[in-house]
Amino acid sequence: MGQIKKQNIFFCQMIVFLAAFLFFNNISFAAPILKLNSHGHDVIVLQQNLMRLKYSVSKVSGNYDKETQDAVKAFQKDNRLSVTGIVNRETWWAIKGGRPTISTSSTSSQTAKPTNSPIWDNISSVPYGRTFLDKKEVSSIISTAKNYMGVPYVFGGASPEEGFDCSGFLEYIFARNGIEIPRTADEQYKLGKLVRQSQLVAGDLVFFTTYEPGASHCGIYLGNDKFIHASSSRGIRVDDLNDSYWASRYYGGKHIVK
Repeated sequence: MGQIKKQNIFFCQMIVFLAAFLFFNNISFAAPILKLNSHGHDVIVLQQNLMRLKYSVSKVSGNYDKETQDAVKAFQKDNRLSVTGIVNRETWWAIKGGRPTISTSSTSSQTAKPTNSPIWDNISSVPYGRTFLDKKEVSSIISTAKNYMGVPYVFGGASPEEGFDCSGFLEYIFARNGIEIPRTADEQYKLGKLVRQSQLVAGDLVFFTTYEPGASHCGIYLGNDKFIHASSSRGIRVDDLNDSYWASRYYGGKHIVK
């Protein structure tokens, strides 16, 4: 009986260890593996990247077709990667590294600001890890965000004139309200305090794992499980956290409202 008890304890310990390993290493499992006949949001972002890098993709369809595969192979060849036509983590990071410098690297807390844009005058930056948005400012943040409903998604975009990507949209909205936040989703994820979904309040930030490991998509929480964001397929829109697509990719909510 003692031997059986020891085996049961060991088995339980192994389960706990495995669960912890998977939890703390979930980033490594989130890297996109895209290949012929894949489809969805990740493929949309891939195609937008390839188009920006001047590879031959005639349209952003969300379907990994032969044309997309050929473009990936061309990119892999140009960058001395294994020419497989399959987007693994190495290929994705190479594509990300080769994109235009309209977005800053994740090591920078801000991007170059347009010198002729009044929204960057008298703007204050915010601290990492702390709440910073006053409750009385929330309605203005949300109202400003909703003013841009329907503006198209553009990878690297950070203005209504050129279009928005997800983190560029958040940066712009907060800047319109005199608050400077980082440019990229992974840096924006460092803001505020991590809370459960049930603890989110309007004005907080929500993050998702989509086209790359970690926090790679973001939006502003509106309350009642709704959030506004720059959707790669439909531009600025409101979606539900409980939607099967977003629920399966939910990465965390950051409480920024003090």
